[in-house]
Amino acid sequence: MVKKKMRFEELNLNPCLLTQVSRMGYKETTPIQSRAIPVIMQGKDVLGQAQTGTGKTAAFVLPVLNRLMKMRRGEIRTLILAPTRELVEQIHVATGELGKLTGVQSMTVYGGVGMRPQVERLRRRPDIVVACPGRLLDHMRNRTVDLSKVDTLILDEADRMLDMGFLPDIKKIIERLPAKRQTLLFSATIPIEIKHLAYEFMNEPESVDIGHNAPVETVLHAIYPVPAHLKTDLLVELLRKTDTRSVLVFTRTKHRAMRVGRQLKDAGFSSVSLQGNMSQNKRDEAIKGFRSGKYQILVATDIAARGIDVSTISHVINLDIPDTADAYTHRIGRTGRVDRTGDAFTIVSDEDEPMIRTIERLIGSGLERRTLEGFDYGPEPVGRRTLGGRQSRSRGYPGPGRPLRPDRDPFRPPTQPETLFRSMHRS
Repeated sequence: MVKKKMRFEELNLNPCLLTQVSRMGYKETTPIQSRAIPVIMQGKDVLGQAQTGTGKTAAFVLPVLNRLMKMRRGEIRTLILAPTRELVEQIHVATGELGKLTGVQSMTVYGGVGMRPQVERLRRRPDIVVACPGRLLDHMRNRTVDLSKVDTLILDEADRMLDMGFLPDIKKIIERLPAKRQTLLFSATIPIEIKHLAYEFMNEPESVDIGHNAPVETVLHAIYPVPAHLKTDLLVELLRKTDTRSVLVFTRTKHRAMRVGRQLKDAGFSSVSLQGNMSQNKRDEAIKGFRSGKYQILVATDIAARGIDVSTISHVINLDIPDTADAYTHRIGRTGRVDRTGDAFTIVSDEDEPMIRTIERLIGSGLERRTLEGFDYGPEPVGRRTLGGRQSRSRGYPGPGRPLRPDRDPFRPPTQPETLFRSMHRS
């Protein structure tokens, strides 16, 4: 039985890696690292599941670097596939930091930038290529990349790649790789499609499951019920009255991310938006500014935020509730990373109630219902109103001044089919 945590010295890693890990301030492994690294170092295929923010990247990068240090250089030996440019860059940076004393070289391959610089770097035969599937296929068609010597394939955030429709591209890439290889698949959630992919392309993979599908335990969850038309107003007041460091705000669409980013900026906040239509330079500038503290608030969609690894994020706020409970796990995993703590707030209206119930089942407990003191919830407009492009009969909201029902615990989900609002206030 592998210990939940261990010192890195117990993993039989190369002294260069141990020195660098120590310089980076890490003494003990996370559970996914202590479980996965020994298995990977044995050469086995691994199907790894762990919550976002628990150290999955180092769990596969460290054993890969350890192996490459023993091999002849000058060939692409490791291919890492990830769904977004931001995640590709994050893995590349982590590889460079962890492998600083090893001499192992890695490079990135993704769209939105010119092909020629990538071709030039590929000609130098780096040891590791970290790529988005689409652009890598472009290089394969143009015969500007040689993957014939790859002996380790890693799929990171595999569930997100399926959501984004990358499965056909992944299959095409895998078909061109050597049959004899080690395959590692890591994901925060393992839907049935992932299991089918694993059984099809992996050789008797060993399952390393940390935390099942539940969100990280270092995050405190709460929801703020409010009429839909007041969501953005509540967000502004919540940001003004909450002690925060860096805040990641999630919206459902890229247009809403842009609009909310501008609204927060107009309200006096240091904010920036991140969405798929931005150029790579603009995306890089937004993430770099958020990471450095130039921007306190980043407003992003699920896809755009994939790969954001900023350890100082104190709060994740869902302005729009995610479409699935798994997406909620990914979102709130941006805070409370590794051993830090964080807060996850979700601003909800009546139509979000079914998903709240689903998330509560995933977490295994009710989400704390909160109201914001001093915020004018007010009556909703009379008649019909537009909610996310749909028409819905509006309901009155009693406001935060009404007392809680004595027979209802606000920290537990209601057992009766009442609305979120009525579970908090006297009906």
